Amino acid sequence: MTRYLISFDDGAMTFPEEDLPEVGEAAHAVVREAQDAGAWVFGGGLATQQASIVATDGTVAAGPFPETKAVLGGFAIVDVPSREDALKWAAKFASACRCAQEVREILPDPAV
Repeated sequence: MTRYLISFDDGAMTFPEEDLPEVGEAAHAVVREAQDAGAWVFGGGLATQQASIVATDGTVAAGPFPETKAVLGGFAIVDVPSREDALKWAAKFASACRCAQEVREILPDPAV
């Protein structure tokens, strides 16, 4: 099995605020489906624009960097047999969350 990161941009969810409870329930329904299918690993939404950037020397700055165009708004990690399966889960999240999803393969850990 291979793990995939399914994510969306913070600004991608452009539906009216009053739709948030409905969207949240739809997203949680997809999570429950993924859990029941044994595909769910972990995921969640992220606080808007509250990142901290830690440099290689350990200094901390408020983030994101000004030149950053996209900021991660939420993600799911699924463990599935193929990219096609990950794309199917992404389609379900896209429908539930009403926004496009990006799918990226997570490289395997050689120590595991």
